[in-house]
Amino acid sequence: MEKMVLKFVKGRGAISNHPGRFEQLRRIPYVDDWKTAAEQKKEKIKTEITAETARRIITTNRSPDIDFDTSINPYKGCEHGCIYCFARPTHAYLGLSAGFDFESRIFYKPEAAEVLAKEIQSPNYKCRVLALGTNTDPYQPIERELKITRRLLKVLLAHNHPVVITTKSSQIARDLDILKPMAQKGLLQVNISLTTLDQSLSRTLEPGCPTPARRVDTLKQLSDAGIETGVMLAPVIPVLNDPEIEAILEVAAKSGAVAAGYVLLRLPLEIKDLFREWLEVHYPLKANHILNVIRSTRQGQLYVSEYGERMDGSGPYAKILHHRYTKTCRKLGLNKIRKKLNTDLFLHSCGQRRQLRLFS
Repeated sequence: MEKMVLKFVKGRGAISNHPGRFEQLRRIPYVDDWKTAAEQKKEKIKTEITAETARRIITTNRSPDIDFDTSINPYKGCEHGCIYCFARPTHAYLGLSAGFDFESRIFYKPEAAEVLAKEIQSPNYKCRVLALGTNTDPYQPIERELKITRRLLKVLLAHNHPVVITTKSSQIARDLDILKPMAQKGLLQVNISLTTLDQSLSRTLEPGCPTPARRVDTLKQLSDAGIETGVMLAPVIPVLNDPEIEAILEVAAKSGAVAAGYVLLRLPLEIKDLFREWLEVHYPLKANHILNVIRSTRQGQLYVSEYGERMDGSGPYAKILHHRYTKTCRKLGLNKIRKKLNTDLFLHSCGQRRQLRLFS
């Protein structure tokens, strides 16, 4: 009987590259014993980047359990390779896999800044806080070369447009020359995503990300620069990283964070199988236990997509996690002074504030 191939590829979070859910054909790799385990570990998957034409850059949503309704994502796919990333299934719309393809087939929008400038100068545009980094990380590795996020921020600063940035990358410090003046005008908040303080866990869980220590240093660097910062403890994975809730929040608070957020592990669509494979390779003795505890927080399933539950889960274990999180935030003074970003300074076009209409 053929054995499924479950192997670790250096620098990648996924263990497989199964076709997307919309594909009619499915190829199943199997062990043929031609390559030794050592040879397989040396295999690498190169990253391919592809330009994509974007007619619009601002997307909207009406989800009742997230605190923004407009966002920008300059990239599709993400080299950070976080095995838990809820954006992985979106690659299926491109005819690609949520596995290795998501981490190695990256699409970018070279004219994103120009499209953004055009959209916010539209006569009908209403200024609302934009979220940057809601689907994939705006500061993933290829941003060093492409600088699309940097150009987007220049446009936002030129028009005094407020934005909230969420990232795992220390690369954001590169743009302090833009971020500082935005923060001084009340136009900016930054959330640093910190899943674990354990470097060995981070190396397998999110292999393309900066180390936890470097992210903590970045959080402090931003805070010292006068930027309002927060920490995103996402996702909280039962058994695996939930023992670190208090420690992560404490380190973040000491580094200058004034706010925090958390999300229970989400496993929609293809991510369920990808995460199960990852556990079988990296934590074979704990895999079943972790999956069973996850089910206890999701009505006996691995995921429930209902609004009001998909972020926090349900059941005793989920309630305990929420209680620990809220109690620690209260103790550390987190989420007490989160300010509302300023939309009154928005410059509509030609350096002029938009004037009120006499007739609607």
